[in-house]
This record gives sequence, C-alpha cells and structure tokens, in this order.
Amino acid sequence: MKQFYYFSKSKLKFVEIRNFYSKFIFLILFFSLVSSFVLFGTYFVIKEIINPDAEVSALQSKNNELKNKLESYGLKFEQFRSELKQLSETNDDLRLAVNLDPVNLGNEEVGSGGSLFDENLQLSVGEVGEVIDNIDEYVEKIRFQLNFEKQNYADIEETMKMNEELYASIPAIIPTDGPYGDRFGMRLHPILKVRRMHPGLDIVVNTGAPVYAPGAGRVVFAGRRGGYGNTLEIDHGFGYTTLYAHLSKILVKRGQKVTRGDEVAVSGNSGKLSTGPHLHYEVRHNGIALNPSNFIYDDVNLFELVKQ
Repeated sequence: MKQFYYFSKSKLKFVEIRNFYSKFIFLILFFSLVSSFVLFGTYFVIKEIINPDAEVSALQSKNNELKNKLESYGLKFEQFRSELKQLSETNDDLRLAVNLDPVNLGNEEVGSGGSLFDENLQLSVGEVGEVIDNIDEYVEKIRFQLNFEKQNYADIEETMKMNEELYASIPAIIPTDGPYGDRFGMRLHPILKVRRMHPGLDIVVNTGAPVYAPGAGRVVFAGRRGGYGNTLEIDHGFGYTTLYAHLSKILVKRGQKVTRGDEVAVSGNSGKLSTGPHLHYEVRHNGIALNPSNFIYDDVNLFELVKQ
C-alpha cells in the first residue's frame, strides 16, 4: 500500500501519515455535508426573498379546496335533511293510517345547516375548529333523527301486522243468511214471559242452514249449554268472542283453528229456550255483550266469500 509523509519542522524530518485513506474519506464526507447545508440554506433564503408569499399561497390553495368540499357537504346535508323531513311526514301519514298518534322529536328535530355551509363563509384559524364541532353536532342530530324514524317505521310495521291480524279475526260478516228475528237489547222473553236482556241477534233460518265463521279464531267451546242447546264459541283474539246457539250439528272441535268463511256448524232448534228453528248469534268483547248488527257489513257478500 502506498505510504504518505509530511515534513515535521519540529522534528526536522519526514513523518509517515498513518490511516491516510480513512482520514481523507472522512474529510471529503465532512466538507460535502457542510456544502449541502450551505447550498440548501442559500436556496431557501433566495426562494423566500424572490417569492415570500409561496407558503401563504399554498395555504390559500388548500383552504379553497377545503372550502369547496365544505360547500359540497353542505349541499348533500341539505338534500339529506329534506329527504329526512319528507320521510318524517310520510311516517306521520302512515301512523294515522294504522291508527297511531303522530310523534315528533320536539327540540331535537334537525334544522337547516345555515351558516355552516354558507358559500361566502370566511374562516380564521381559530374558527375552523368551532365549525368542525358544529358540523359534528349537526351530523349527530341527523343520526339521532334517522334512528328515531327507523324506530317509528318499526312501530308502524308492527302495528300494520297487528291490524292485519285484527281485520282477519274480527267478526265482520253475517254467520248465516236469513232475516232478523229478535234483536239485541231488552225484550219480553217469548217463553219465560219476563223482560230480560237479549244479548245477541236471532237469524231466522230453517234447520240445516250452514253457519260460517265471521272471522278467524280458535274454537273454545263445542257442546251443549243449558237452554242454548248445541252451542259453539269461537275466540277471535283481541278480546273478541262469538257464540252460536240452538245448532243441530257442530262441525268443528274444541281447539281447532278457523278462518273467515269456514263452515263451522248447521242451524237447528236445540235447547229448551228455542221457539223454533233459528240461529242465536252473540258477539262479546272482554266478556261484554255487543250488538252483533254492528259487526255485520252489508258490503261483504257472505256467499261470495264462501266461494273464495
């Protein structure tokens, strides 16, 4: 390896330079690093002198970009708020349709974004955080009302299903076709000769006329019951029951489910308190006798329903 020497004036002789290559490389790296700092420092100083507003321009450009995004979000929020309001109004209409009272959120109702999305909005650095907080609050209100309307819709859906069951179950047709005899109310009993409450409706038909279920339900009694003779009782749910007396034959059994229009019995003249062939028909709600005429709708054709 080549050796390098330098002349020492103190020693008056040439002295070998040890580790010359290592020291040489270190000096090159050191001066390169110093030169880089000097060059970059000079560049930034010159750039600042030539274009002192470069950083401000970059920040303004970024601010304009954020402002455009804010305005875009504003349009989307307003559209969403409008659709949410329309959904709320529709839900109110649906609640009325299924016999539910309208509900509202009161002070929690989402209003307009207002100045949050003003096209001419100018924000200082300190105001940016406040606007962001306001946006978060606005979004939270929308989320709250959306969840509220979802629950509202779930209530409507549940009520509609219950109404469908109610409409299918509630007595709504005449159980057999014939003219009316004694009606609901106080009367002079034709056999006992005393004034007493007649809790049902007598439909005059010959023995052997088919008797149909006026609504869906479950048979809770099928057998003989005192002066009523052969008696059938159906529980329709929702507190409603119907009773059919003086039958000649019962075609269903206790516990059996029936639907509106099913033939469940045959009319007759059974029972000691029957003065002739007819069907005695009662409607009760929570045990209280109601006028069966109020549960017979003339626009529903019994035999058309049976054919279906």
